[in-house]
Amino acid sequence: MKIKVLVIIALVAFSFSGVSQKKWELKEAVEYAVQNNITIKQSALNLESLEQDVVGAKGSFLPNLNASSGANLSFGSTIDPVTNGRISSTNFSSSYNLNSGVTVFNGYRLLNSYKLSKLGVMGSKLDLQKIIDDISLNVVNSYLNILFAKENLTVSKVQAEISKKQIEVVQNQVDAGTKARGELLNSKSTYASDLQNVVSLENTLNLALLQLAQLLQLDPTNFDVATINVGAPSASLLFKDPTTIYKKAVETRPEITKEKLNIKQSDLNIDIAKSGFLPTLSASASAGTNFSHRYTLIQGYPGNDYFFNQLNDNFGYGVGLSLSIPIFNKFQNKVNLSKAIISKEKSELSLESAKLNLQQTIQRAFLDAKAALKSYEASKSSLEAQQEAFKNAQERYNFGAMTLFEFDQVRNRLVNAESTLIRSKYDYVFKTKVLKFYYGESIF
Repeated sequence: MKIKVLVIIALVAFSFSGVSQKKWELKEAVEYAVQNNITIKQSALNLESLEQDVVGAKGSFLPNLNASSGANLSFGSTIDPVTNGRISSTNFSSSYNLNSGVTVFNGYRLLNSYKLSKLGVMGSKLDLQKIIDDISLNVVNSYLNILFAKENLTVSKVQAEISKKQIEVVQNQVDAGTKARGELLNSKSTYASDLQNVVSLENTLNLALLQLAQLLQLDPTNFDVATINVGAPSASLLFKDPTTIYKKAVETRPEITKEKLNIKQSDLNIDIAKSGFLPTLSASASAGTNFSHRYTLIQGYPGNDYFFNQLNDNFGYGVGLSLSIPIFNKFQNKVNLSKAIISKEKSELSLESAKLNLQQTIQRAFLDAKAALKSYEASKSSLEAQQEAFKNAQERYNFGAMTLFEFDQVRNRLVNAESTLIRSKYDYVFKTKVLKFYYGESIF
């Protein structure tokens, strides 16, 4: 009785664990990767660091304020200022100061540095978006690979089951004397080959699941994805030519926008380099006081009134302006300006290169999608033909007009056609999503 109870409990626990096993949806997997990927987190931290640079650049416009204080205590022999005789005394002195300074004008260097730091933040956001886009595409591709592997495995299992039933049919025919025993051995060999193919495709599926789990940085144990209905893809491309996609992509893709920002940054660096030829005007203000006292055995310490009165009497303040005019600094300003101009030219060439790479990438993606569509259509026609050929071969084999070897040849061509159709279907689906991605549409 105890054994039965334990078995029931184990079965219930197993059923619950099977029900509770998480199956990841495509959109959920992409969102999880975006939120938890280490590379994305590192890029986000870099963005936060650059945002602090903006705060620092903005604070450069403000005046600084510093307080300072010092104290000195001396012992021993010293000169009396009245008698000029040497006496032994203990002296104490202290000072208290406030200082402030602000840059009034430095060739707009502070303003341009502030603008440059803001562009740096914008560029970092674009870099982050590019990383997110790349990882999202990788997740979608890995997800579709899993669905392809699952569908391929299902077809393989069906074929193995057919081979298993075929053994029973041939066994009955051999027992009835209508088939030679060699036919039975051939059918068993076919079944063994189909089982081997099932094992191989199970391993392919496990590797595909492992790849996505690692991409999501998850434990691959019991990792699985939900099946989505890919259905029959559209028989026509969403876009007539790659030019339409490129015109939209060149205005929206973050890598292109980042290159345009680099040119603006180069312009600001040129302005900053030019500021080296201009004078710098600074303003300052200060306030301070000091206290000193000579201790003697007779006087002792004079008290707080004496301290504060002396601080008040010694209080002083001042303001000042400082002008620095560059005359000659060993050609450093000229070199900095020349390098900034060269950097802008490099940024302009980099933008043209990025546009060309994007155009070529989209052209290749368009041709890949076009070829994938043709392959998908051809695979459908091939499968239909192989299905008809298989039906005819099955009838001929049942009537003894075809050997098992010849029948297996037809069946293998059907299996290959089914596998090719599945592969071409998912290949076309992914390449279509790539085109939508560059066009700026959702890939879900």
